[in-house]
Amino acid sequence: MLDTISNGAALSWMTLETVAVVFSIAYLLFALKENSLCWYCAFVSTAIYTWIFGDVRLYMESLLNVYYLVMAAYGWYQWRKGGVSHQGVQITSWGIQQHGRAIVAVVVISVISGYLLTENTAARLPYLDSFTTWSAVLTTWMVARKILENWLYWVVIDAASIYLYMDRELYQTAALFLLFVILAVMGYISWRKKYFKQQGQLLEQVSS
Repeated sequence: MLDTISNGAALSWMTLETVAVVFSIAYLLFALKENSLCWYCAFVSTAIYTWIFGDVRLYMESLLNVYYLVMAAYGWYQWRKGGVSHQGVQITSWGIQQHGRAIVAVVVISVISGYLLTENTAARLPYLDSFTTWSAVLTTWMVARKILENWLYWVVIDAASIYLYMDRELYQTAALFLLFVILAVMGYISWRKKYFKQQGQLLEQVSS
């Protein structure tokens, strides 16, 4: 009887993970196309992952997904009604100094939170968990603001996350993040083309 209940619970847990994976893939595909439907998919997948990560003691990842829920609403607003004309933000690019400040801030905060998790919790891989979490906090905001280089940040974050999820036996999620690495490269190429096309249109408007 107990074995039956245990197997049923494990099956239910895996089903939830599968649903989260499907909506996560949909989020990235819509984001690649600059379609605001991506934020609806993000809301569903992150709500599920908030519970899953808490259950396997990836506390920073669970907390991160609470942040994702908020950013899903913020991102939808920015893509639909943000920007100077309130018709949605346009793709922009950061300079070297902006990237430098962002990376230093993420490293410092990750070291601090990793140490605190080590000393006060039973968290697994606290420093890696902290790095992927704080990097994703920054990069999700970059997505919402349509910063071109967000995709390059995601390549690094997703690659690091694969090891994290393999360690916790979240094999579907690890496979998902391998796919994310590929889609992030595709996203960068797609957005880069749109960015330069957008810049060309702006130059034509100024010169005309």
